[in-house]
Amino acid sequence: MPDEILTLPEVAILLKVAEKTVYTMAQKAQLPAFKVRGQWRFKRVDLDRWIEQQKAASRSEGGS
Repeated sequence: MPDEILTLPEVAILLKVAEKTVYTMAQKAQLPAFKVRGQWRFKRVDLDRWIEQQKAASRSEGGS
């Protein structure tokens, strides 16, 4: 499915963080997300792009 939509618990599992962390990051626009009738949803392609950006930023800051 090219435009796979994930729920908040699915994203928490994907990123291996608590659901509360994902919720807070979505609220603060730190993760690409949108709401459907008050519930957060995430496009897998947007998350994949965000992960790559985080990795690139980490490398440019001298992280591993």
